[in-house]
Amino acid sequence: MGRLGLLGLVLAGILGAQSAQAAQCGNTSAGFETWKREFAREAKKAGVKKRGLQALAQAQYASRTIAADRNQKSFHYSLEKFMTLRGADTIVAQGRKRKARNPAFYAALEKQYGVPAGILIALHGMETAFGSFMGDSPIVSAITTLAYDCRRSDFFVPHAIGALKLVDKGSLTSATLGAKHGELGHTQFLPGNALKYGVDATGDRKVDFYNATDALASTANFLQKKGWKRGKGYQPGQPNFAVIKQWNAATVYQQAIAIMAARIDG
Repeated sequence: MGRLGLLGLVLAGILGAQSAQAAQCGNTSAGFETWKREFAREAKKAGVKKRGLQALAQAQYASRTIAADRNQKSFHYSLEKFMTLRGADTIVAQGRKRKARNPAFYAALEKQYGVPAGILIALHGMETAFGSFMGDSPIVSAITTLAYDCRRSDFFVPHAIGALKLVDKGSLTSATLGAKHGELGHTQFLPGNALKYGVDATGDRKVDFYNATDALASTANFLQKKGWKRGKGYQPGQPNFAVIKQWNAATVYQQAIAIMAARIDG
């Protein structure tokens, strides 16, 4: 065999190995169905079973998710504008009432995880207005669309796998609704984080992120596992502010949570 022929075989082997490792991403809906078939092989190797694979097959390209992902504005808002738009004063006022109505619940969470009530309540209020709106986008379709989209495929692929495993566990179905980026439940967990940090706080042997008790315990568990230091401060420059950054990448979001939490705890 000639040198070029041998080189061709080597290159073909490399390209074949690459295609076996990762489904080909895309920037339009045109390749989504092909990607799903390729991604199904990856998912199966990652441990996704029948129900999860069926949910993947049923997933639809989520145009609204793509539009939202490419038009994010909160990163560019001033802190004052962000807090006004997100209703910070209302969250604080309602949050204080929620804490006063059920102090034992929040005290138990702080005792177990070290995370004070103000942080959990501020996150709950910021993410879903205390569960009043948890999203209107099918989670599996949204998260698989983001995994397929080339912009941030590497970030979303593990969360897509997580969503399919949650389907296998019965925590999600193809029809379960969440936010446009695939976040779910009262505090809007990304699916991979939901799978890893979910807590059954009600004792019914399932983790239900649409149950506030499970969702808030799971949120406290996430923060603890990310390095929350019991009894330490959470304002900018203090030890636990870095942990808030693990929840959301927008600086104004992080600052708003710290401010609202202090007002609720105060």
